[in-house]
Amino acid sequence: MLRFKDKVVLVTGASRGVGRTIAILFAQKAAKVVVDYHVSDYEPNAEKNAQKVIAEIKEMGGKTTLVRADVSDEKQVKQLVSKTISVYGKIDILVNNAGVVYDLPISERTAKQWQTTVNTNLYGNYLCSKYVSQEMLKTGGGVIINLASSSGTDSFSPESIDYDATKVGIISLTKNFAKELAPTIRVVGVAPGWINTEMNKDLTKEFVKQETEEIYLKRFAEPGEIAKVILFLASDDASFINGSTVTVDGGHD
Repeated sequence: MLRFKDKVVLVTGASRGVGRTIAILFAQKAAKVVVDYHVSDYEPNAEKNAQKVIAEIKEMGGKTTLVRADVSDEKQVKQLVSKTISVYGKIDILVNNAGVVYDLPISERTAKQWQTTVNTNLYGNYLCSKYVSQEMLKTGGGVIINLASSSGTDSFSPESIDYDATKVGIISLTKNFAKELAPTIRVVGVAPGWINTEMNKDLTKEFVKQETEEIYLKRFAEPGEIAKVILFLASDDASFINGSTVTVDGGHD
C-alpha cells in the first residue's frame, strides 16, 4: 500500500481535472499537499475550484496549502517554491501537471494562443523543475513527475499542433533533467491518452465516438486511473524508474 506520510507534494494546475485528483489522492495517502492554481481566460474559475480542492482535503483531515502562481512566470514560480518551503520546509515530490490546449485549425490559431500553450506547458515545466530541484538537492533528493501526453508520443493532430509540440518537448525535458539530477533526484514522465476531464468536455460526440473506437479498452480514462500511476511512480516502489515516460492510454495504435 502506497504511503506518503510526511512527504511534501507540490501539484501545479491542481484546481481541476487530473491535477485535482492527484492532489486529493496524495492527501489520502497522508502527504502534505500544495495546491497550485492560476486564474486566466483559459480557466477563469480556477480560484473557486482550487478552494474546493483545499476544502475537500481538509475535510478528510489532510494538510494542505493553497498558492496562486502562473508557472510560466519565473518570479511567481520562485514565490511558489519559497511559499512551500516557508510552510513545510521542503519539497519531496513535484507533479508538473499545469497545462492548456486550444483545439483549433492551424489557420485559426493565434500567436498569443501558441505562446500561452508553449509558455504554460513547456516553459512552466522547466521553471518548476529547475527551482524545485534546487530545494530537493538541499534535502537529499526527491521525485519530479512530468505530465506529457500520447499527443507527444504517437498521436498527433493539426488542431493541437502547439500542444503536441510541447508534449514532445516534455518527454525530452524529462530525459535531460533525469540525467542532470541523477542520482539524487528521479524524473519520470507520464503520457496519458484521452481522459474524461473538463479539458475535453467540449469535444463533439462524433469525435469522442471515433477516438473511443481506436482505444483498445473502448473508453476514455478516468482521472483517478492516471493519478494512481503518478502516485506509484512517485513512490519508493518505483525507485529504479528514471528518465522514462510511461504511456497510459488504454492501448492505441
